[in-house]
Amino acid sequence: MILEQFEQQAARALRAWAAVLDWDAAARVVLAQPPGHVQADISLPWPMAAAKALKRKPLDVAAEVRALVATVPGVESVEPSPPGFLNVRFSAEALTRNLAEVAAHPERHGAGDAPTKRSIMLEFVSANPTGPVHLASGRAATLGVSLARILRRRGHKVSTENYVNDVGRQVDLLGLSVKARYDELHGRPASMPEDGYQGGYIRDVAAAVPAEASSWGPAEFGRFGVEKMLASHQEDMRSFGLEFDRWFRESELHGRKALDKALEKLRGLGKVYDKDGAVWLGTSGEGSDDDKDRVLVRSDGRPTYFLADIAYHQDKLERGFDYLVDIWGADHHGYVPRMKEGVAALGVPKDTFHAIIHQLVHLFRGKEAVKMSKRAGEFITLRDLVAEVGLDACRFFFAMRTPNSHLNFDIELAKKKTQENPVYYVQYVHARIASIFREAAKLGLSAPAEWTPDLERLRDPSERAIMMKLAWFPETLALCEKELSPHPLPIYLMELAGLFHPFYERCRVVDKAEPALTAARLELCAGVRAVIADSLGLLGVSAPEAM
Repeated sequence: MILEQFEQQAARALRAWAAVLDWDAAARVVLAQPPGHVQADISLPWPMAAAKALKRKPLDVAAEVRALVATVPGVESVEPSPPGFLNVRFSAEALTRNLAEVAAHPERHGAGDAPTKRSIMLEFVSANPTGPVHLASGRAATLGVSLARILRRRGHKVSTENYVNDVGRQVDLLGLSVKARYDELHGRPASMPEDGYQGGYIRDVAAAVPAEASSWGPAEFGRFGVEKMLASHQEDMRSFGLEFDRWFRESELHGRKALDKALEKLRGLGKVYDKDGAVWLGTSGEGSDDDKDRVLVRSDGRPTYFLADIAYHQDKLERGFDYLVDIWGADHHGYVPRMKEGVAALGVPKDTFHAIIHQLVHLFRGKEAVKMSKRAGEFITLRDLVAEVGLDACRFFFAMRTPNSHLNFDIELAKKKTQENPVYYVQYVHARIASIFREAAKLGLSAPAEWTPDLERLRDPSERAIMMKLAWFPETLALCEKELSPHPLPIYLMELAGLFHPFYERCRVVDKAEPALTAARLELCAGVRAVIADSLGLLGVSAPEAM
């Protein structure tokens, strides 16, 4: 595609120029979108990086390399601008050629461009099976499934996994809570633990236990509760359009003595020591991300969650994954440094592990906040939200913000069938283009498959703006990979939709008196439709033919 080809050829020319000056041009050619007042298609900040290394003025470097960049095929003009940018404009022929490729092969647009192909384990949601799937898990699900699809498009091998914490204190509390509600239902004295799980769902679980439960203890109630909640989680994820490659249970690790094996490996690598009857991992020290050493096995012999997590990530490495990405909620922020050190202690580079921390979701109805209390069991579940606003709105809204920012989700806005609603705004363009093609077909103006439209007829500034935006799509996917977040994609879609609406008002697409121009504009519409459908598909959002 046009931008990838330009980037490669410009980089080659600039590296050759730098080599003559005995400078190792380590600075990569980065493509930036110019500000609105600049009449250019892309801006190159490369001269500023070169000027710093060469101790020269950036604008002088830009002026000197201008002619080199101008020789790249498809470039119409190159202009230096302060403080040291090169503003590049592509030829109409280059843009129309790119449009033809997009319309003909949308599945190739932005595919397989990752410089280093990785085998990635993407773990997300991983909510304790002790309650319904809440909104934060919905945000994690959107981030995870969209990112997995984008990374696969970029050429990586990606597997998705949900880690089920079915061992530990939270399961014990679940068992005690379900037993208390079961006893209540059967007229027996009940004792709800002080920090037990509240909410009507516990009563629902208690009401579903079989007849033989009268002889159960808390452990049996806990196991039953886990299975009921896990089945509910799996159904919620399916209704959210998500199928994990694997639901990995923590109990599998304990059954295979994986914690003991991980500890043995860490000892063999000299990473652990004994102190005060406990076993410690030396995670602190010079160059460490953590601020202190961490306990792996308590003095009473019980393993910590940290050791279980290390064993789980060791299992991932043993399965052949070379990049481990975990998506966690905001309450896990402080856990990242020790986990990074824990994985590195297994003998792999520290950057093998990466955690994405997503912030909270705040619900609003217009300007009024929706009050929720997890402790009291009063909250809107993901299932509730999907039922009210629809899957498309949930997925699009959850993907619109970078993970490290709080998300204010306006329920009333998400339900609107107007262009105020971002997902409706984008989907409407796809539906409008579908109606344009239906109209063209009625008039017999649909171009036959073997006919190549004369795209040189696309001379209106609004048409050129759309063609340039279509060319940016692969760069958008590359940015999603770099940021490890799908949020650039909804932004891109809203910008593309924002360009199509004025084009539609300005340019008549279907005109029986102008069949050649109609064919060219239908090709432009086909490119927009293909990229919108593809992008929405990566986000797990539908692309309707009519609205």
